[in-house]
Amino acid sequence: MNASTTAHRFAYSQLPPGPLERSARLLRWPLTGAAMLASLYLVFMVYASGQTLGALGLLALFAAGFYIYVSQAAFAARYLFPGIAGMLVFIAFPLVFTAVIGFTNYSSAHLLSEERVRDYLLEQHDAVEAQVMGYSLHADGKSLRLVLSDATSGEPRFISAPLALQGGKQAQLVPMRELATEAQALAATLPLRELIAQREALSQLRLQLPGQAEPLHYLGLREFGPIRRHWESLPDGSLKRLADGQVFQPKRDSGFFESASGEQLQPGFKVLVGSQNYARMLLNEDFRGPFLAIFSWTVIFSLSTVVFSTVIGMLLAVLLNWEDLRFRGTYRTLLFLPYAVPGFISILVFKGLFNQNFGEINAILDALIGVKPAWFADPLLAKIMLVIVNVWLGYPYIMILCSGLLKAIPADLYEASALAGAGPLTNFFKITAPLIIKPLAPLLVSAFAFNFNNFVLIALLTDGRPDYLSSKIPAGQTDILVSYTYRIAFRDSGTDFGLAAAISTLIFILVAAMSLINLRLMKRAQQ
Repeated sequence: MNASTTAHRFAYSQLPPGPLERSARLLRWPLTGAAMLASLYLVFMVYASGQTLGALGLLALFAAGFYIYVSQAAFAARYLFPGIAGMLVFIAFPLVFTAVIGFTNYSSAHLLSEERVRDYLLEQHDAVEAQVMGYSLHADGKSLRLVLSDATSGEPRFISAPLALQGGKQAQLVPMRELATEAQALAATLPLRELIAQREALSQLRLQLPGQAEPLHYLGLREFGPIRRHWESLPDGSLKRLADGQVFQPKRDSGFFESASGEQLQPGFKVLVGSQNYARMLLNEDFRGPFLAIFSWTVIFSLSTVVFSTVIGMLLAVLLNWEDLRFRGTYRTLLFLPYAVPGFISILVFKGLFNQNFGEINAILDALIGVKPAWFADPLLAKIMLVIVNVWLGYPYIMILCSGLLKAIPADLYEASALAGAGPLTNFFKITAPLIIKPLAPLLVSAFAFNFNNFVLIALLTDGRPDYLSSKIPAGQTDILVSYTYRIAFRDSGTDFGLAAAISTLIFILVAAMSLINLRLMKRAQQ
């Protein structure tokens, strides 16, 4: 029996390949080659954009991928490579990139590199208004002729030879009287639509008039003229302002071209500033005060949310696990609704409910005890409101987890406890809670990390308000670190990306450290 089975399998393995398999074999190497070429082109485009390190990293990733999927020697790695590549691209790379930005002065005032800022300044110029001339384009067979005319009278003065209008060309013009016959035979002026279509080529065209050393540049849809540049590049890399001869040196400590008198040119350029952003967080008094307060509130907010959500979710799970409770299914469905409704909708609903003048919560409190709390204006009340809303959004998750964990507790433990005369509270604190909290601990750590970065709740409910009035750096009393970072990076303080990246790196380190400490402590408690 075994011999026949082996022979059958051997015969099956020797069957000739089908049409689909033969087609796959034929197309394998052409498709692989095309994919390699596409990958190399992508690497080249990244390199051409000035991202040398990014191009090298992308090349290494593509090389590893092609080696693993083409070579039979790395067959086992084919199942691991997608996950590892995704982790490197979507986790490791953004983390490293953010950390690197934290050591620079990258901001809205320092977006460009030093070379690009120099090129930008050297391109600044004014037109010499007294020598500006109008122009018109005329068809001449398959080519075009350009006619310059006096800007005031409109009289044609110069005409070009037939032009193909290819970018970067220099055209020699001659007086109209020298080509009078050709000028009379010119077609009508090109309409504005066709003139606009030639704009890019015209912007690169240089017109040379007889007896003039300075060429004419494209100044607009109707004008050519000489230009007067504002800056001159010096051999040492500095820039000289031609209007007054003042020299501006590139300062790598500030990221600006600066004169000896301290005048700075805009825009600035990106430079490495070392630990300056981190020192600013810890040593600058204007920054340190709000930062430490926001950090403390972030920890309190995350911890209180996890504690209250766990207590409420666990108690509700225990109550719903009581078999003699009527309508358990209905209660479970109603209590699950906050988790089923999208979070941003619930947050906006609560924002209306807590409205001081028109909210239902204040209407009920006013009817019962005659008060209307200023939930959004008072810092303490705003923080209490945030915790309440976040606990409302988070307790169903804990309740579902605990409901599943309760099913795993043996019923014999409760029967033995009942024989010993223990009550419900004793069962909860001696049996239920200890057996639930151990498997629940890693999930509580992840819930703490999530709430540490709960940007959506802060942005939609309070937007970090009310603000610290005594702080020079805009900061809100209900801001957590991630929303504070967002305000620094994109809103209130001039889009300081370097400082925001430093704060983001610090947030990552703090969350990772606290998560590791919590896991270590829970691991010891479980031993």
